[in-house]
Amino acid sequence: MKQLLFTNWHPMRWVRLAFALFLFVQAFTTKEWFFIAFGLFFLVQAVFNLGCGPKGCALPNNKFSKK
Repeated sequence: MKQLLFTNWHPMRWVRLAFALFLFVQAFTTKEWFFIAFGLFFLVQAVFNLGCGPKGCALPNNKFSKK
């Protein structure tokens, strides 16, 4: 768990963390509390490295040949 939290911090994880913090600040300043749900979504993605990685969300293109 410790290794998951403290390693492999690529730029997209930092962007997610910054966006989550921005949404938390917006929720408190504008008193629009539903922004907290979106902030939590991005915070969980950043902390646990979920979602698309730095190379995007593309699936690997595996071509199988019939022999």
